[in-house]
Amino acid sequence: MKRQLRAVSILLAVVVFAAFAQAQVVRVKMDGPITPMTEEYLSRVLEKARQHHADAVLIELSTPGGLVDSTREIVGQILASPIPIIAYVTPTGAHAASAGFFILEAADVAAMSPGTNTGASSPVTMGKMDDTMRSKVENDLSAFLRSYVSKRDRNADLAETAVRKAISWGDEDALKLKLIDLISPNETDLLRTLDGRTVTRFNGSKVVLHTASKPVEEYPMTLRQRILAWLLDPNVAFILLAVGALALYAEFNHPGAVIPGVVGVIFILLAAFALNLLPTRFAALALILLAFALFALEAKFATHGVLSVGGMASLTIGALLLVDGPIPELRVSPWIALAVSVPLGLITTFLMTLAIKAHRNKSATGKEGLIGELGLTQTELAPRGKVFVHGELWDACADAPVAIGSIVRVRKVNGLELEVEPTPQPVAHAK
Repeated sequence: MKRQLRAVSILLAVVVFAAFAQAQVVRVKMDGPITPMTEEYLSRVLEKARQHHADAVLIELSTPGGLVDSTREIVGQILASPIPIIAYVTPTGAHAASAGFFILEAADVAAMSPGTNTGASSPVTMGKMDDTMRSKVENDLSAFLRSYVSKRDRNADLAETAVRKAISWGDEDALKLKLIDLISPNETDLLRTLDGRTVTRFNGSKVVLHTASKPVEEYPMTLRQRILAWLLDPNVAFILLAVGALALYAEFNHPGAVIPGVVGVIFILLAAFALNLLPTRFAALALILLAFALFALEAKFATHGVLSVGGMASLTIGALLLVDGPIPELRVSPWIALAVSVPLGLITTFLMTLAIKAHRNKSATGKEGLIGELGLTQTELAPRGKVFVHGELWDACADAPVAIGSIVRVRKVNGLELEVEPTPQPVAHAK
């Protein structure tokens, strides 16, 4: 019996030691626009932290803002997390603007580096909102922010002004006005300062932080997440859409080339995936389609560039309106729009002009290429004989006898025999 108790005690000691050995601080870096990939990334890290019984999750913030829906999901994950969350605006010069302010205030501990700022969380769209709509959006976001800031024992009234008046604060002002909990120059100092501090969770429970001398492990994005985050850049999505459309056009004009068609389909599907997750304006897609229609009409009617310029303008405007992001980083850059639209317009117009000219011109090879050509009779056609056309000797026939050495014109090809007619041209001009 004593042996069994001793074995159980040893086993429990090993389990407890292993649990403490696994305890750590997990670091997450949010250093770009807040998108659906940011939301997925944080969800994965929080689950890993829960599985490894982490002491805390450290979110390093440096973001200009992002999408409202993704921000709401991230805040919900932070509030529901069983692991304490520390949000830290870093490095010096960084900011947690717009959506970043919502995330900072949602954390159990809100901290900033010297020389950083936060706030400016007013809703923004490319189009102008009327007063009623703006009031609705501001009221909704203000209520959302107040619902958890007040439970963090921070200044909810002042935090609300970030939404209603777009006010922003530096680190010292944010600390003085009780929007954050502390200022720390670096990660090591932050974790040492927080060690032993008791924080009140969103559900009302209290937790003592153990962060000093704990290993800090960063969980980077997976390869899949990095690729998808890259695709969610509106500039990349627009370039993929434009190049994919050009590749498909090349395939339609050269059936069987295969490679342009495959590339075009892949690029279009990748662009469609990205635009499906971004706030896309489908009217802008109509402008992009109109641009290609104008390029085709320019090649057909030759308006001396008028339709091409209109197509480039339509493509540029469509690109600028394509993604209705709340921050410039989530819209197509004007420079990218111009850099893609102008060359694409010139290339597409040139290719379409070549295709239309080739379609209009008669064939210069094969049987069709012989019709209308001139030849020299090598024997008398009575009504059949031999003629010399395009450097070759052909069997030929005529409706009436034609003397040897006469110039004739090919009017029809019947298998390997030419049907010709005499012409008044002198022999010196014969081919």
